[in-house]
Amino acid sequence: MPQGDKSSYTNKQKRQAAHIEAGYKKKGLSTKTAEARAWATVNKLTGGGKKSGPSRKKNSGG
Repeated sequence: MPQGDKSSYTNKQKRQAAHIEAGYKKKGLSTKTAEARAWATVNKLTGGGKKSGPSRKKNSGG
């Protein structure tokens, strides 16, 4: 998957990014910056796109 490919994200994540991007644009950021920040925010909130294979997160069991 090439860098910047958004095909592995769910529809909900795509909607979230669009909404966040609109908020950044409203604050006066450029389209490119707003998009980058929106996807960074979605990644932070949701842990990124859908992943195939075994789960990447391990429960610490603490």
